[in-house]
Amino acid sequence: FARAGAAPAADPGRRLLIPSDDPGIEFLVVKPGDVPVYVESGAADLGITGTDVLRESNADVLEPLELGFGFCRLVVASPEEAPYPALPGGITARVATKYPRLAQAHFAAQGRPVDIIQVGGSVEVAPLLNLSHWIVDLVDTGNTLRANGLAERETILPCGAVLVANRASQKLKLDAYLALMARLERSAD
Repeated sequence: FARAGAAPAADPGRRLLIPSDDPGIEFLVVKPGDVPVYVESGAADLGITGTDVLRESNADVLEPLELGFGFCRLVVASPEEAPYPALPGGITARVATKYPRLAQAHFAAQGRPVDIIQVGGSVEVAPLLNLSHWIVDLVDTGNTLRANGLAERETILPCGAVLVANRASQKLKLDAYLALMARLERSAD
């Protein structure tokens, strides 16, 4: 945004609504998981979040621009020595994840029944403590998986930062929207 002429105020302090160099743009600071909610509801016209968060939320928003950073992937991983993709004796796999909707959809599409265990973080420890057989989590380098004796088994979704837009705002503020998109696309190159 700074390269597009809309840099946030230099010292916003603890404010969550931050003015920018462009009087038509104000920044709202929220957690990545809340971005789709604010944008879909119209509380914010645009937002930046990860593909993982957006797909998990299933928000009805536009995705006008991939931002070219924050690349990673959502994967299935399991202990290196564990059988995959089937468990012995027809056991239903337990899968720990922060992404229950995406995980359930992935396994359902393959006709593989699983029990999803939703956790908020430190997903890699779940198989070590016998909470789950497998995990679904974000991976960049894979170092944390390997450090915990896990192996990447399948990629569910390549992820990265995306700009999302409210559908109504895009139509009602079309000229400003198109001008900002052009500025952002030029600055992303």
